[in-house]
Amino acid sequence: MLLKDIQSIGNKDTRSGFGDGIAEAARKNENIVALTADLLGSMKLNQFVKEFPERFIQCGIAEANMMGVAAGLTIGGKIPYATTFANFATGRVYDQIRQSIAYSGKNVKICASHAGLTLGEDGATHQILEDIGLMKMLPGMTVIVPCDYAQTKAATIAIADYEGPVYLRFGRPSWPIFTTDRPFEIGKAQFFSEGTDVTIFACGHLVWNAIQAGIQLQEKGISTEVINIHTIKPLDEEAILSSIRKTKCAVTAEEHNVLGGMGDSIAQCAAKNFPIPIEYVGVNDSFGESGTPAQLLKKYGLEASDIVAAAEKAISRKKG
Repeated sequence: MLLKDIQSIGNKDTRSGFGDGIAEAARKNENIVALTADLLGSMKLNQFVKEFPERFIQCGIAEANMMGVAAGLTIGGKIPYATTFANFATGRVYDQIRQSIAYSGKNVKICASHAGLTLGEDGATHQILEDIGLMKMLPGMTVIVPCDYAQTKAATIAIADYEGPVYLRFGRPSWPIFTTDRPFEIGKAQFFSEGTDVTIFACGHLVWNAIQAGIQLQEKGISTEVINIHTIKPLDEEAILSSIRKTKCAVTAEEHNVLGGMGDSIAQCAAKNFPIPIEYVGVNDSFGESGTPAQLLKKYGLEASDIVAAAEKAISRKKG
C-alpha cells in the first residue's frame, strides 16, 4: 500500500475520542463508572455526565484518593474509568497505582489526557514524558497509546471488556483522523504499509508524522514499512520481529522520553531475538517547555523530517 493514499478525514483531538468512547461504552455496560479530579470539561466527560449522572464521581483535586476510590469500586463489580491529566494520573499517584491497583490486579482504567509535548503552552510541569515508562514497568499493567480520534474512541470502548488494569494515554491538540475504517485490537500492531528497506514503529500523535515520513522515503525509492504500535504492553512481538527480519533496521518514533518508552520496548525485543540497527526519535532525556505543539515538535526533533533522517541513518548502519 502507498502511504500517500492514506488521507485524513479532518482534525479532532484524541481526548474527544475518549469522551465519545466512554459514553458509548457506558450505554452498553451499566457497570462503567467515570471518576475525575476536577477536570470534567477537559476530559470531555460532558456527554457521559448528561446521560449517566448517577455513575459519575467528582473527586476534586485529590488524584491519589481517586485511585483508591477506583480500586474500591472494582470490588463491587464496577468498571471505573479514572480520568485526569497524564502527569497527575501517573507521576503524582504512582504509589497508589502500584499498591492499590497494579499489585492486586484491580480492573481500573486509568485514562490520561494532555500527555507529551503537544500539551503545549502549559509547559514542562504538565508535559509528562516519562509516563509510558512508569506504567509499563508495573506488572500486569496494559499500556495503550492510540494515534487519533477514531482509534482513541475504539480503544476506550475496547478496554471496558478487557480484564485488568489499563493505562490509556491520549492528548489535547486537534490532530488528523485517519484510522476510521481500520479495526482496533488490544495488543495487535497496525500496519500502514509494507516495505523491505526500513521499518518505522510509532505510537500516539507521531504515527501521523511517521506516515508523512514514509511518504517522503517512498518518494526517494526507499521501501518503508510503517507500523502503529498502539499497545506498548503487551507488545506485539510477532509483528515487530516479522517486520525487522525483512527490513533489518528500524526507527522508533514517540512523544515521550527515549529512555524507557516504546522505543526501548522494541529495542529489547530486537536485542533478544534479532539484533538490528535502531534509531530513536523522541525527547532526549530532557523536560519540555512552553510553546505551541508545532513549535515543540520542531524544537525537540519529532517532525516527519526528523523521522526521515533517522531512517536514512538506520539504513546506513545495516551490514551488507
